[in-house]
Amino acid sequence: MTARGSLVLAVTAVLAGVAIGLVGGAFRWCLQTAERFRLDLVEWAHNLPGPAWLIPVAAAALGAWLAALFVRWQPLAAGSGIPHVEAVYDGVATPPPIQLVLAKFVGGVLSIGSGLVLGREGPTVHMGAAVGAQAARHARMSDDDIRMMQTAVGGAGLAVAFNAPIAGVLFALEEVTKSFRLQMVLATTLASATAVGCSRLILGNHPDFAVPPVPAPALAWLPLFLVFGVFTGLLGALYNGTVLWFLDHVAAVTRIPASVKAAIIGALVGLASVAVPLSVGDGQTLNQLLLGGHSMVLALVVGYLAVRFFAGPICYAAAVPGGLFAPLLAVGALWGVLFAGLFQHVWPHDISPLGIPLAIVGMAAFFSATVRAPLTGMVVVLEMTATTSVTVPMLAATAAAVLVAQLVGSAPIYDSLRERMAVERGSAERQDGQ
Repeated sequence: MTARGSLVLAVTAVLAGVAIGLVGGAFRWCLQTAERFRLDLVEWAHNLPGPAWLIPVAAAALGAWLAALFVRWQPLAAGSGIPHVEAVYDGVATPPPIQLVLAKFVGGVLSIGSGLVLGREGPTVHMGAAVGAQAARHARMSDDDIRMMQTAVGGAGLAVAFNAPIAGVLFALEEVTKSFRLQMVLATTLASATAVGCSRLILGNHPDFAVPPVPAPALAWLPLFLVFGVFTGLLGALYNGTVLWFLDHVAAVTRIPASVKAAIIGALVGLASVAVPLSVGDGQTLNQLLLGGHSMVLALVVGYLAVRFFAGPICYAAAVPGGLFAPLLAVGALWGVLFAGLFQHVWPHDISPLGIPLAIVGMAAFFSATVRAPLTGMVVVLEMTATTSVTVPMLAATAAAVLVAQLVGSAPIYDSLRERMAVERGSAERQDGQ
């Protein structure tokens, strides 16, 4: 690329980064506001006489139904959007239109804000990709550079979603492109830095989670973290299979319109929110409690883990805007706390200092087992928690989790979703041809 081409690339990445930083920051602020409103609604309903619990159930069903209507308008708005970003980079799909930003933004606020167990990162990545592609078109870039820019600004979207600029760069390189080309590194770095800087003007300049000082676990505990990684790899493989199972079986119910299926799933989520409010949603509040050292009885941890383990795949099958990443972190943190609690029952000495480290390591290891992007998983957790004392056990557990997931034949979840998307696209093209 010429010097002028590099300058155009840099300027475009910065301007697109500003756009997705403001859009993504506003998206996160809306989700935070919606979650507070949802929790207040549940508490208010509890204090009313009669079957007032139906109010949160109806609100969640309505939110999911409205989100499905946005998907009807923009079919690309369904789900995470990350598989589509990867398909565009591979040259097997066209870059997303700029109209997708509105559908993902409003649809995501409706679905995630209603309490569906979905993540903000998928919609933010996809919105970033749409902004990047549009910016590249205005800069009159080539088709290859448009695909590169949508990937770079999509990575910036992930950086905004988790307030993790380095992880956003790694995500674009490790998960999407699976290469380290200089131009891609330059574009993604500029876009992520600018985007996170702008989003912090809205959300504040601080890590996502307030974690107390965590002493580095003794090296003698490394075997325990390796064992934890082995079981996390098995759990990640099971989770991937669960996601695909629910996608297949919900899609197989063709007699019920997609919007009605979304409303039914929303109603189930609303019912769960009445019984146990923190068992639904993207998991941000629950993660803060776990990482902040909030004590929780083991039976409650088991309940939260069981509900969220299945609620995430069920909600993803609703085909409304929302991703898998943030719910994965909540499952990983719960699994780490549960593992620590179970080990305490067989170990004669107090291991309470390992509770928070195992929760932090569980977030990274579980994500890496499901997505198979270990560098991204570890760095995003380190940036979100501003904690580096667990780096060594995190490396050990994450490596073991990834290895076990590969050995049992579990495909990376985004690869499976991308292949599924290609099959659906081919089926639709054949139907159009007939």
